[in-house]
Amino acid sequence: MASRREFIKTSGLALAGLSISGFNISSAQSEDNYKNQRPKPEDRKFTSTAVEEEIQKVKSAIKDKDLAWMFENCYPNTLDTTVNFQIIDGKPDTFVITGDINAMWLRDSTAQVTPYLQLANKDKKLKQLLAGVINRQTKCILIDPYANAFNYGPTGSQWDKDLTTMKPELHERKWELDSLCYPIRLAYHFWKITGDTSCFNDKWQSAMKLVLQTFKQQQRKDGRGPYKFQRVTAVQTDTVAGSGYGNPIKPVGLICSIFRPSDDSTIFPFFVPSNYFAVVSLRQLSEMFDKIIGDKEYADQFTALADEVGHALKEYALTKHLDFGEMISFEVDGFGNRLFMDDPSYPGLLSLPYYGSFTESDHVYLNTRKFIFSGSNPYFFKGKYGNGIGSPHTGIGKIWPLSFIMQALTTSDEKEITSCLKSLVDTNAGTGFIHESFEKDDPKKFSRKWFAWANTLFGELIIKIYNEKPQILKAQL
Repeated sequence: MASRREFIKTSGLALAGLSISGFNISSAQSEDNYKNQRPKPEDRKFTSTAVEEEIQKVKSAIKDKDLAWMFENCYPNTLDTTVNFQIIDGKPDTFVITGDINAMWLRDSTAQVTPYLQLANKDKKLKQLLAGVINRQTKCILIDPYANAFNYGPTGSQWDKDLTTMKPELHERKWELDSLCYPIRLAYHFWKITGDTSCFNDKWQSAMKLVLQTFKQQQRKDGRGPYKFQRVTAVQTDTVAGSGYGNPIKPVGLICSIFRPSDDSTIFPFFVPSNYFAVVSLRQLSEMFDKIIGDKEYADQFTALADEVGHALKEYALTKHLDFGEMISFEVDGFGNRLFMDDPSYPGLLSLPYYGSFTESDHVYLNTRKFIFSGSNPYFFKGKYGNGIGSPHTGIGKIWPLSFIMQALTTSDEKEITSCLKSLVDTNAGTGFIHESFEKDDPKKFSRKWFAWANTLFGELIIKIYNEKPQILKAQL
């Protein structure tokens, strides 16, 4: 096993003393004293007193120095480097970039700030920032519910030549079902934790009604709907079959998702994990419209669609695998065709308990989990520094640290959690951060050195362990 110091000595980034958007990756600074890699306080995008207190409290409970160092770097990464907070027309507005891509994904922006929700009542500024994300997401959905990523303003994009209905406010227009579920997840938990309903105004209600309309359009009961997408590219997963509409489906009540959360196109358009996510999201919307808005008519419509999609999932998403028994398919088409794999961009099959679709002990989920971590999953890779899931997005033999994080978030087994933590430490390549992917036998060969979603989700994992299984953090990895 290569230590952090060995990585620092051999990493080209460290040898160059490179600074990446305030990340001070320097062997001289971090080799001996684990100096944090955060931007200087005056260079940080946003500072929360509650988050800073949480960092110190949790870090002091972690025995392993590498793990503590990574937590200090990663947990505040979204606030340090990616948020643009302001007040517009008297309301908070927060634009959140992904990191090394200067655009806001509905999925990533939710995932990036979710770990801070638990602290919202301790820090008024932080609560405002979170409300600002909800307000900005509302604006984005109203611009185009089919887009996955947005610009800060009407600036255009490198993808403005895509064969779809682009607008200058869009960074990219890949229809991903989960993109509309994530803003619901953020709004719902913000409400549950803070009790604040100020974000749920007429614009938010219009956006949520547009979500319902879009979901129903993509059930494709009355034709293929208004969305199609193609891109002139040599990368097959970056464009769409069927003249931009995807491969054929049989309308059975499920909702089409032409792209996966990885931004790769689906093979069979009924992407199962996002349909499960949609069921949870629709039920949350129903509760919010009932209890906050007092709109029983729409509350009932959200519930009815959730029931319909849930029934279709039982009928078409579950199947008997030759080796693993009853389990969950990754993608289906309604004709009986199924795809068996998993992907580390979430939602995926592994993450279903995290989103509230299954319990960790459900036998169907456990069978699916066994499949995910087996040679039957074409994107499960074994490497010198850990075994994990990869993605068509980055290619064969490249493991995503997100898979280690989600594996630990969806188990109560302490040995398994510890093993995942060890893999995360062993594969940070001396940078103190989580990357998108790495070569299974050489973590120094990694993609995306500034990937805020992965960094912040790692922080969320550590805090969950601190709250539920603190004994794990008291041991040396």
